[in-house]
Amino acid sequence: MNIEEYLRRDYVATLLKEGRRIDNRKLDEFREIKIEKGYSSEKAPGSAFIYLGNTKVLVGISMDVGEPYPDRPESGVMTTNVELRPIASPLFESGPPREKAIEIARVVDRGIRESGAIDLEKLYIEEDRVWIAFIDIHVLDDGGNILDAAGIAAIAALLDTRIPRYEDGVVVRGEWTGKLPVTCTPVPVTHAKIGDKLVVDPNLEEEYARETQLTVTTTDTINAMQKSGIGAFSSEDVDSAIDTSFKKAQEIREIVEG
Repeated sequence: MNIEEYLRRDYVATLLKEGRRIDNRKLDEFREIKIEKGYSSEKAPGSAFIYLGNTKVLVGISMDVGEPYPDRPESGVMTTNVELRPIASPLFESGPPREKAIEIARVVDRGIRESGAIDLEKLYIEEDRVWIAFIDIHVLDDGGNILDAAGIAAIAALLDTRIPRYEDGVVVRGEWTGKLPVTCTPVPVTHAKIGDKLVVDPNLEEEYARETQLTVTTTDTINAMQKSGIGAFSSEDVDSAIDTSFKKAQEIREIVEG
């Protein structure tokens, strides 16, 4: 950590001791969320572009036909990939997915999968043939809290997704048979711990200052939880994070589904 980063971290922590955030938000307040569904409607069956403050993420959904998993022969398949584009941050490099990208993809995937957001059984076509939904997440600008932005954009894109026509063993691109069967809207909410304070939706400066963070993905129940960083959460911290996650997720869900 260089001196500039140290001073920035110290300033953020000092403000929080006084109950203030560097951008004047409340501790449980998200930055402004803007979502544009169907952003790449001409090229993808489903897509969504999200602004979470100055964090920008584009998600495209592609649909193809392939073989099911051997242990679920009558269920469709979902796969999630994250690309941290070098234009998003000087810390991101081209090449194979790195640890941060893999973690984000895993957490987003788990929240969607464990909630049963996609009714995978309805993606069955015939013996050894099912629909595969590919969720491709592209981070275009890192202003902090990529994980929530990616998860929110992913479910928004899935809600926008259409299923192509499949005829005589061929996927007919540009022709649709209906919408992807989405049953619910899981929403991740990330809490950063800085000193003894918990803040939701940490911006980039707060990410420099955090000791650890906890992401809770919910629908009407908890679908996934992910802790990262070297610090610790007390049981009271976890209880508070869970309560706040349900409240904030409902607010965000109204934006996503609107």
